[in-house]
Amino acid sequence: MSDFDRLCKEVESLNPVQYTDVLRAKSAKVMIALSAITKDGLSGAEIFIGFVLGAVMADRKFDESEFSLIRPTLEAAVGREVTYEEVKVIFREAKKDAKDNEVILAAMVGAIGELSEELKEDIIIITLLICAVDGKISFNEKRYIKKLMES
Repeated sequence: MSDFDRLCKEVESLNPVQYTDVLRAKSAKVMIALSAITKDGLSGAEIFIGFVLGAVMADRKFDESEFSLIRPTLEAAVGREVTYEEVKVIFREAKKDAKDNEVILAAMVGAIGELSEELKEDIIIITLLICAVDGKISFNEKRYIKKLMES
């Protein structure tokens, strides 16, 4: 078993309290660090939202459990409340064009490649947590995470 597979199994096996604690702590740390960054006209918050939505979109499914998980992070990033319907529309639009999704992934890979190793690791952990919300990290989710890790 590879280190990556072992890490996936560890994240999948977290109990809900551990899961929430790690996600909150890592998200807060990343948001603070990214707040000082601007890349290609995007704010740190927008870059972070890209990572969060990329993780959600990796398996091409979006449900209320994923929304419940990412809602606090999205609201902190945009500075206002967001609804499931609002995010579902964004997800549906982004899902329509696989080419756009590859562009988004390339942008996220480019952005993560310019961050410190510590921040990059935190973003990878957040991505793993988001992908594991349903208790399993799918093949497509693993592929997305591996691409982020390669940057």
